[in-house]
Amino acid sequence: MSSRQAATAARKEQIISAAITLLAERGYRATTFEAICDEAGLSSKRLITYHFSSKDELFTAVTEQIVADGETWMRLALESVEGARDLLATVIRANVAFIAGHSRQVQALRQILLNGGLGDWERHHLESLRQLARLFVKGQRDGVFRAFDPQVMAAAVRASIDGAAPLLSTGLDPGVYANELVELFDRGTRAEFRDIEPAHDGSRRESR
Repeated sequence: MSSRQAATAARKEQIISAAITLLAERGYRATTFEAICDEAGLSSKRLITYHFSSKDELFTAVTEQIVADGETWMRLALESVEGARDLLATVIRANVAFIAGHSRQVQALRQILLNGGLGDWERHHLESLRQLARLFVKGQRDGVFRAFDPQVMAAAVRASIDGAAPLLSTGLDPGVYANELVELFDRGTRAEFRDIEPAHDGSRRESR
């Protein structure tokens, strides 16, 4: 990367960071180019419009940055985890930990979404649901999850995770919230051994 490219990337990051702070602290309407200039210490709005032609374009970039940060966080959390049940628990815990540790970003994203700025968020949200559904299908095939509709369960998990932010903002321990969700969805998804049947060789085997 050339020095010019590096400077351009640094300025865009500076603008996005200032926008996130203002969205989280003052709300959507108060996050104007003038306010961003003051927050970022810029001398002119032209330093913003050089990179972002409109507020919508800037907020799309903010959304994309938050999504990218979240995806990196999840990738690192999941890279060494195996087994459908462990993967589900880790997905829940890592998502809640991200929400707890990135409250400004989460609040900024909420402000954008509440004001109609979907940007790339809808595509990301649908992909998240698809990934969860694929996890459930795999777990069902492996015999560790019971029979249920993977898409419905994926939507339930996603909604429960996304509902963490308001409660965490009131001081609820994120570990408590994550533990409850892990227990809830482990109980709701796992295959149970209902009885014991004799096998053909005379031994006894567990049946589902």
